[in-house]
Amino acid sequence: MKNSMAEPNHSINYEKYALITGACGLLGKKHAEALLEIGTSIVLTDIDLDLLKKTKRDLELMSYEGKVIYYLMDVSSEDSIIKVSNELIKQNIRIDILINNAAINPKASSLKNNIRTTRLETFSIKRWDLELAVGLTGSFLCSKIFGGLMAEDNKGGIILNIASDLSVIAPDQRLYKQKFLEKNLQPVKPITYSVIKSGLIGLTRYLATYWPDKGIRSNALSPGGVYNNQDEEFVKNLTNLIPMERMAKKDEYKGAIQFLCSDASSYMNGQNIVMDGGRSIW
Repeated sequence: MKNSMAEPNHSINYEKYALITGACGLLGKKHAEALLEIGTSIVLTDIDLDLLKKTKRDLELMSYEGKVIYYLMDVSSEDSIIKVSNELIKQNIRIDILINNAAINPKASSLKNNIRTTRLETFSIKRWDLELAVGLTGSFLCSKIFGGLMAEDNKGGIILNIASDLSVIAPDQRLYKQKFLEKNLQPVKPITYSVIKSGLIGLTRYLATYWPDKGIRSNALSPGGVYNNQDEEFVKNLTNLIPMERMAKKDEYKGAIQFLCSDASSYMNGQNIVMDGGRSIW
């Protein structure tokens, strides 16, 4: 990695920046809002240029003090990540906070040629490789590259991995069950989602013990389901599994992001904060 990047300029008085992967998704944008609210500038990264431009405009209309910039970045490509890191170095921007948020959110209902492609028996290795490349390998690569830069200049930093309540519990496949369908056609939450989100907790713990001498902390946030106009039957079935009897609102994770990405959590390291309305305790 050192051979492919310029040495950081130690004389620069850096403004605090947070880089968010998958920044144009439902929660990615909310993570950006949360950090802008506490004065952090934001580097949005995603693979859709139009969405990046729109997200930047939306955030700037809210008149936060922090800056918002964006880069096209494919987290499954180490070359793409290194290219962005080199551009940031040229702009004298140090990444103080990395939020590994990028993921493919697989649907339970994929049906092709009368085959339910999300079921374990029919799940393709091609799909497995793609979803792990984005959701898990991407987090490793970003942590390696941006975390490595944090470690080089000894100024500390924060790595936050966005996992899920399915990092600590199994998917309840009854949520997706459809009447009058044979078992081999029933939709299910794919195996990749559980493997990726559980893997992120392992990554979090590894990073937490790898660079503590460099002042780098690593934690995970595991959200529960966020209400986003889902099917009424699904919402009803899911809320029956949650002690608080509702799904999360889009803004309800912002306080946790602010806590985990600030000095308020200065003694928290290697932890997985589960915010699921209590679902995982039943």
